Amino acid sequence: MSNRRSFLQTTAAAALGGWALSSPSQAADAPAGGLVKAGDVVLLQGDSITDAGRSRETASEPNNQKALGGGYAFMAAANLLNAVPDLKIFNRGISGHKVPQLADRWQADCLDIKPNVLSILIGVNDIWHKRNGKYEGTLESYEKDYHALVERTLTALPSVKLVICEPFVLKCGAIDDSWFPEFDGYRAAARRVAEKAKAVFVPFQSMFDEAVKLAPPEHWAKDGVHPSPFGAALMAHTWTQAVL
Repeated sequence: MSNRRSFLQTTAAAALGGWALSSPSQAADAPAGGLVKAGDVVLLQGDSITDAGRSRETASEPNNQKALGGGYAFMAAANLLNAVPDLKIFNRGISGHKVPQLADRWQADCLDIKPNVLSILIGVNDIWHKRNGKYEGTLESYEKDYHALVERTLTALPSVKLVICEPFVLKCGAIDDSWFPEFDGYRAAARRVAEKAKAVFVPFQSMFDEAVKLAPPEHWAKDGVHPSPFGAALMAHTWTQAVL
């Protein structure tokens, strides 16, 4: 019980800490050896989990709360801006997107932004839309196309620092046992993409697997896919630890 209470208090504190973006002038020096450095442009990419209701009207404004959405991307940005000075952070997640949609918009929504740090979370729609008959992609095409997208990025931006996030689901809401073991293949594919690119890998599924030992899946993501504020806070905390 004490472990559960401590864990939930930590994630609640992380959630509360994510509701305000600090001014870069108030930020401390970046920790030595971290991926994110002072003056970097940071871009978070993905689907609805990253999108989280972000404003398109203010999308071009770095560090803008509405443009960063209401999910883990916003909370992670708050964490970064409290730790590293002079960052410009953007969110370009779009709800419903899969790897092919990322590729279609990659020039404008990634390469033209010229990020120093690029984080990608993609994969749940690649299997979900296949399962509901709205997409004909396969696990093999997911990995092949994802790898090609990363290679395209490294060719255009050879000094970019990459963060590949593990796709995740929790067994509740829309998610049941029939998703497995197929979904685990998408997790493994994302890890292989990260390893080939020598990217930082953020183990979100492993994180939530530990979290559900302390609170039920619905606490973290009611529908099994889209994080609650607590789930988003936990993601932001884990993501920040990976890049700082």
